[in-house]
Amino acid sequence: MSGSAKPERLVAVDAFRGMTILAMILANNPGDFGAVYWPLAHAEWHGCTPTDLIFPFFLFIVGVSVVLALQWRLDAGAARGPLTGKVFRRSAILFAMGLFLSGYPFGFFGPRSLERLLETWRIAGVLQRIAVCYLLVSLLLLFCRRRILRWTAAVCLFGYWFLMTAVPVPGHGAPDLDDKGAHLAGWIDRTVLGNHIWSYGKVYDPEGILSTIPALATTLFGVFAGWLLVSKLARVEKVARLLVRGVMLTAAGYVWSWFFPFNKALWTSSYAVFTAGLATCGLALCLWAFDVRRHRAWAQPFVVYGLNAILVFVGSGGVARTLAYVKVDGTSAKTLIYETLFVSWLPPYVASLGYAIAWVLAWYVLLAWLYRRGWFLKI
Repeated sequence: MSGSAKPERLVAVDAFRGMTILAMILANNPGDFGAVYWPLAHAEWHGCTPTDLIFPFFLFIVGVSVVLALQWRLDAGAARGPLTGKVFRRSAILFAMGLFLSGYPFGFFGPRSLERLLETWRIAGVLQRIAVCYLLVSLLLLFCRRRILRWTAAVCLFGYWFLMTAVPVPGHGAPDLDDKGAHLAGWIDRTVLGNHIWSYGKVYDPEGILSTIPALATTLFGVFAGWLLVSKLARVEKVARLLVRGVMLTAAGYVWSWFFPFNKALWTSSYAVFTAGLATCGLALCLWAFDVRRHRAWAQPFVVYGLNAILVFVGSGGVARTLAYVKVDGTSAKTLIYETLFVSWLPPYVASLGYAIAWVLAWYVLLAWLYRRGWFLKI
C-alpha cells in the first residue's frame, strides 16, 4: 500500500509523455505524406512500425497518470463523489476537443460545406478514445478492487480475441482479418456510426467502438505500472520490476501475434500486450535515467512537451489543417511553405522529414516559452 501523502512528481512520467507526444507530432506532420520514411509511417495493415507504438504508449501513460492523480487521494480518504465528477468533466472536455478536431475547419475553408460536414463528421478519434479509456479506467480505480482491474484487462484481451476470430460477421460469414472490412469491429463501426467514421474506405474506424476494448486493456497496463511507481519500494527495485514485467509482456505479445497478428487499426490483443510491454520497458529506462541517475538536463526538452501534451496535440492539429485549407493564389499555405523552404533544395524524403522536424522545433519554442511562465493547459 502507498501512503496517503501526495507522491513526488516523477520526471520520468512527464518525460515519457513528452517523448510520446513529440513523436506523435513528428509523425503527423510530414511535408508530403507520399514521401515518408517507413519508421514514421503506420503499417499498411498487419505489422508494427515505430509509429504504431505512439498511440498505445500515450494510453499507457494515461493509465500511469490516473494512478498518480487518484490513488493518493483515495488512500487519504477523499470522497469518491467529487473525484468522479472531475473525471466525467475531464472526459467530456477531451471528447469535445476530439470532435472539434474531427470537424475543423467546419467548412470555413476549402470545398466542404457545413452541411456536408455534418453528414460525415467523424465521431471517433484519438482524443475521443483517450477520453473513453480515461473515464473507464478512472471509474474502475475509484470503485473496484485491484483484482477486478486485473481481471478486466484479461477479459478485454481474450474476449476481443474471441470476438474478432470466432464470431461470424453479419452479411459476410466467417471473419477474415486479412480483409479490412470483413471483421466484427468494422461491421459494428459501419452499423452504429454509419457515415461518421474514418474517411478512407468507410469500412472501419481505427479508433472505432469494438477496438476500444483492447485499448482499455492498454490503459490498464499503465495503471498496473502506476501502482508500482507509488509503492514504497526503492526506485532501483521499481526499475528492475518494470523491466522484468516489460520484457515478459513484450515476449507474450510477440508469441500471441503468431495467432492474432499485430494490427494497430484493429488494436489486436497481441498488439496491446506487445506495445504495453515496450512501454513498460521505456518507462523503466526513463525512471532509471531521470529519477535514479538524475540526468534532468536530458529530460528537459521532453518535459516541456509532456506538461502541455494536450495543448500541442490540439494546437498542432488545428494549425496544420488551417495551413492546408487556406489558399494563396490557388495553392495551400502549407504547400507554399513546404516547397519554398524545403523542396526547393532537398530531395523529396529529406524535405518531407525536414518539414516535420521544423514543425516540432517551432512548437517547442512556443511550449518552452509557456513552460518558463508556468502556463499549462489543465482540464
